[in-house]
Amino acid sequence: MSESNEFDVVVVGSGVAGLTAALSAAESGARVAVAERASRAESGGNTRYTEAFLRMKSIDEVSDDFEETLLGDFMGHPDPSLMVESLRDRASWSPPTRTLSVIDPDVVATLAENAGPTLRWIAGHGVRFEALATPFLTTSTTRLMPVGGGLALVEALTAAGEQAGVTFRYETSARALIVEDSQVTGVRTARGDLRGRVVLACGGYEGNPELMARYHGRGGRHTRPVARGGHYNKGEGLLMGLAAGAATAGDFALFHAEPVDPRSGQPEAAIFAFPYGILVNREGRRFTDEAPGPVDAWYERVARRIHAQTDGIAYAIFDAGWADVPNFSAAIRTDQPPIEADDLASLAAKLEVPADALAETVAAYNEACVGGEYRPLEVDGLATRGLTPPKSNWARPIVNAPFRAYPIIASNVFTFGGLKTDDGARVLDVDGDPIPGLYAAGELTGMYYTNYTGSTSVLRGAVFGRIAGRRAAQG
Repeated sequence: MSESNEFDVVVVGSGVAGLTAALSAAESGARVAVAERASRAESGGNTRYTEAFLRMKSIDEVSDDFEETLLGDFMGHPDPSLMVESLRDRASWSPPTRTLSVIDPDVVATLAENAGPTLRWIAGHGVRFEALATPFLTTSTTRLMPVGGGLALVEALTAAGEQAGVTFRYETSARALIVEDSQVTGVRTARGDLRGRVVLACGGYEGNPELMARYHGRGGRHTRPVARGGHYNKGEGLLMGLAAGAATAGDFALFHAEPVDPRSGQPEAAIFAFPYGILVNREGRRFTDEAPGPVDAWYERVARRIHAQTDGIAYAIFDAGWADVPNFSAAIRTDQPPIEADDLASLAAKLEVPADALAETVAAYNEACVGGEYRPLEVDGLATRGLTPPKSNWARPIVNAPFRAYPIIASNVFTFGGLKTDDGARVLDVDGDPIPGLYAAGELTGMYYTNYTGSTSVLRGAVFGRIAGRRAAQG
């Protein structure tokens, strides 16, 4: 007997957004199918490989800076007349205001209000949340994480979904939405049609070189997905949504950048220790303030400046003083050894940067270090003087061998541009109206613009996945 392809809800993707959507829909009484490109062993997208930091101060409370930081992201210079209109009753908004590519305060409020209840719901399915150690030696906010990271989320939610009767179709790539009488009624996949209201939760487009070139130009070749799961994110969800007339949100010119060692194939092989040394480019020159503030709040912006250098690469250089930084190794996530030398000329040769330029760079930096109390685990204000660009904290001379370096590129954790959704996870069309039968959650949806609000991506995927599944089940 052939498998039925008729369901109430079809979820595309099995990361945290897709799994919470599927489980929520099933618990609401719907017949649910999940279409997942990967095999079962590699399912879960980016969620499988992340530590899944959550911007919470307890399982029930978001961080004190949660809404302020999200809404404070620079979104360009939107039309003031539309911004004034957005302050009025939502029912009176014109289509340009309904589709304005800015952060929706109602979406942020819904995320904040539902974060705690969503984590409690997930905890009820066997996941524990604790405030565990992070690789950030200096921090600006509070964090929780699931014990066992994102993999624990994938395993627990998949098991709960199976127990609730969800049908999982692995190695099944979605190709197109089925639209009948202006309503989404299913998904065409590589293995046949799946019928039902649709929740798109299949990530961004960081695994698609063509889309990376389309939106990021030549610089798209200088980055890569931060973990294996990102290579499965080919952008079909975005393309399907656009073909159905969806509006967009988020900055399509940017992605969440993380500083990683390009030599490593490890997930998130990050180098978060760079504030304790200097960064030089292929020309052997400094190009940015390495330590403007707590590393958790600034690593993305520094990674973007690395991305803008020749070949999108830079080198973090340390001397023997790294040993004075407590738990320094926790901020080095690569499995590759440092490039080491007993003198700067030898180090330059190994890095293939001009030796004279590196020597001049280090000499100028050392001369600008004025001394003072060094406090590596807090923002210490130990800054250079008379140096451009400056180093605002942890500025100590680089003088003592051995000298060590790590190459760094800006890896692509996820792309910022995506579909525009409302606080009910409904996909909005280019007139600002919900597309009947279509919902979306997770990294596919646009929410970030200039700077990623750290430790909110998994959380928004979980919250709006749960909302999308419930709403789709209700129809």
